Amino acid sequence: MNPSASGWIDKFGHLTEKTISPYPDLPSLDRDLKSCGFTYGINIGIPTYVEPTHPLSQDENAKINLLAGLYFSYRGITGEDKYKEFLRSVLSFYRGLELGQPNLLQKIFSGGKPSSQLEKLLDSRVYLGESILSRTFNSLITNSLLAVDLLTYRSYLRGTHDLKSTAHEMESMVINLVYHSLEYRKPGKSTQKLREVFEASRSFLDAQKPCDTEDFKKLLAAYKNTDVAQYFLDIICLTVWEDESIELVEHSFAIRQGNILGFEESQVVSALKDVQTFFKLHANQAFYLKQSNTGGQLYESMSRLVDKLISRNSKRLKKELQQSGELMLLLSKSTLRELSAEEKKKVQNQLLDIFKSIPSLAIFLLPGGAVLLPIFIKLIPKLLPSSFDENRVENKGKSEL
Repeated sequence: MNPSASGWIDKFGHLTEKTISPYPDLPSLDRDLKSCGFTYGINIGIPTYVEPTHPLSQDENAKINLLAGLYFSYRGITGEDKYKEFLRSVLSFYRGLELGQPNLLQKIFSGGKPSSQLEKLLDSRVYLGESILSRTFNSLITNSLLAVDLLTYRSYLRGTHDLKSTAHEMESMVINLVYHSLEYRKPGKSTQKLREVFEASRSFLDAQKPCDTEDFKKLLAAYKNTDVAQYFLDIICLTVWEDESIELVEHSFAIRQGNILGFEESQVVSALKDVQTFFKLHANQAFYLKQSNTGGQLYESMSRLVDKLISRNSKRLKKELQQSGELMLLLSKSTLRELSAEEKKKVQNQLLDIFKSIPSLAIFLLPGGAVLLPIFIKLIPKLLPSSFDENRVENKGKSEL
């Protein structure tokens, strides 16, 4: 099976439909996907029942793992094994999730058989369309949040209708969890820089919650004893892991958060060991995590990525920004002071509308795109000085928003 060639979705169905499921329950499916690196965003393998025709890249592995997770979740929850019904179900799910750009979705769903539509959709979900995309960002942020697709699909199968809010709340929780977890990492410029990125990202999320509050604990406890809880625990363990060791304070933090999510201490310890074992076995595929200053490198790679995206689309961005005087003013203000919550909400909504109209900026609409948003807001005034200068002149003497 070749996930980069047309027909691979049908091939997967041929291999798996009407066969005995290799997973007696959803937890066993999740354990297998974690062993393949899907949960950690570093897809170093695929389930053993899939035989590739050539060595696969991590992106190709990610597509297979996501499809396997979706299909066997469908079988586990509905009790059905009809592959065509699954394809209709998952396409309906993604329509409801309203992913990415409207033009892209219209192109995907405009024609062709369901398997071909799903091939295009998974390509758009895993691939970001830009060769300049940092491997570090792709693995650590975007692909690790592909699990949100899987968990939201399970909610859909169980009757949830507000898919966008469900997915948004999960992604928001992950970003908050990473932010909180970084508090307990070894102090240093690397950790501090990375924490600043996630702190800024939190401020642009609807479900933002202050650090170390009872409200956040209540939000976390709402996922107690669910398959989402296991994913959150794995993200916590991934974040506190560093240099093949976990300090006592990091261990204690993971235990506390795990207890809120409904796990015994032994289960949290097991999840921590899973992370350590995974990266020990696959150090070559995840070599950048073993380097010093990982957080600083991640921040720099994200900054370079956003810088290049802005530069490559500067003309289109200027045109789009000039059509929104309010957004121009708010972005200009952001260089001088911290925006209010209401102002940040306006900036977020208006920027997302712009991103939807520019294909190469689709990265901001993918899982984890919120992490890049504050970097974009920080860099764009410097790269578009004339537009902002003109805006300041035009708005001179006007009252603040």
